[in-house]
Amino acid sequence: MEEMVPILRRGLADLGLPDTGAKALARYGALLAEKNQVMNLTAITDPADMAALHFLDSAALLTLADLRNKSVADVGTGAGFPGLPLRIVEPSIQLTLLDAQNKRVDFLREVCAALDLPDVVCVHARAEEFAAEHRESFDIVTSRAVANLRMLSELCLPLVKPGGYFLAMKSVESDAETAEAAQALRLLGGRLERVEDYAIPGTEVRHRLLFIKKTAPTPKKYPRPFAKIKKNPL
Repeated sequence: MEEMVPILRRGLADLGLPDTGAKALARYGALLAEKNQVMNLTAITDPADMAALHFLDSAALLTLADLRNKSVADVGTGAGFPGLPLRIVEPSIQLTLLDAQNKRVDFLREVCAALDLPDVVCVHARAEEFAAEHRESFDIVTSRAVANLRMLSELCLPLVKPGGYFLAMKSVESDAETAEAAQALRLLGGRLERVEDYAIPGTEVRHRLLFIKKTAPTPKKYPRPFAKIKKNPL
């Protein structure tokens, strides 16, 4: 994955970010490609595409939001996106990676050990269960999960401190989904503050980041059990 290093350096520079994390990101990419041969972690396997569509897509959040010295939980992190690239590029982030599949969490622990990131907390749990003991504990919660925003908000907003943010990575075609989630956000103590579209360096791909501010504590009845969230989204 050495061929990823110049791509990552150029992309990080285009974003106005330090390129000191490029080698660590490339090492992460090599570990991801190796593990992907025995378990399904990503459909993106070309090194250049992995650099852009995983690592630079994640790192772009640092140009839109101030994550320095923030406690960040990445919900449904999967293979570690966007949380782990954010932590590699911005070492001051206090990161928790959360996923419901134990094999993914084991992989993330392997990556953190290989990259000497002992302070990154990797948690095997469902978000609604994790919220029971970590309610309103994080400055920022991120998610690049594909779940509908109504469901995702109920899983993520309970973890955000009042005054903090849920940063949801979405498609630029997500207007209808966002509008449908307005009622859910209100019930959960959140408000859509702004929407930022951004380009991934070296590509023609544009993605969207939703800034959902936690304006009031989430009522204690949320999040509900996942079966209820899925069957009857807010």
